Amino acid sequence: MDLATVIGIIGAIAFIVMAMILGGDLSMFFDVPSVLIVFCGSLFVVLANFTMGQFFGIGKILGKAFMFKIESPEELIEKSVEMADAARKGGFLALEEAQIDNPFMRKGVDMLVDGHDGDVVKATLSKDIELTTERHEAGVGLLKALGDVAPAMGMIGTLIGLVAMLSNMDDPKAIGPAMAVALLTTLYGAFLANVIALPLAAKLTLRKEEEKLNQSLILDAILGIQDGQNPRVIEGVLKNYLAESKRSVAQE
Repeated sequence: MDLATVIGIIGAIAFIVMAMILGGDLSMFFDVPSVLIVFCGSLFVVLANFTMGQFFGIGKILGKAFMFKIESPEELIEKSVEMADAARKGGFLALEEAQIDNPFMRKGVDMLVDGHDGDVVKATLSKDIELTTERHEAGVGLLKALGDVAPAMGMIGTLIGLVAMLSNMDDPKAIGPAMAVALLTTLYGAFLANVIALPLAAKLTLRKEEEKLNQSLILDAILGIQDGQNPRVIEGVLKNYLAESKRSVAQE
């Protein structure tokens, strides 16, 4: 579980709710028309921007913001050097029984074992990287769209509330509820965008970059193994994926 995502969002919500409680009765911050306008209205507007498949498939992608396990580049480099050494001594068939947990690396090794040409391996794995990135970008785009739409729907709700309020200035009892809609929709819109949608979009962008870096590293490792490069040479090339401060530590 990604504790940073969970703690960050729950912590932000907790402090907002605490401020509401300190400001008075918590129930005064709940308004059904405002909820319908912002939360339901925003979802339907976002739906109009995407396909049904993309919209309802966001759940699986969104899960990566909370539950995401990925190998570190150092682990992948170590595994790649190990495989390069095995292939250098026993050929590609020596990799057939190797224990490889990463699906992308397993796919590349299987292509080596099957004897595919280097251009085919590179084209296939590169396409896989491209499609994985596109799937991530679809989820990020949907959340960013929600982050853009929610404040706008809040403004629409505010205008609706102001119209209702100005239309009933002669009825003091109607002014309060209308003003509540006017203000709470703005609050809900800002909350949905800045506490939920945009932070999750940023986290999914981070996940996308992490996975793309690992897959690019694996691709270079597979191509190096196929070319029969020395394991130390492959290790040196792959360490370029590490931050400068981590290269010396990996060397040690």
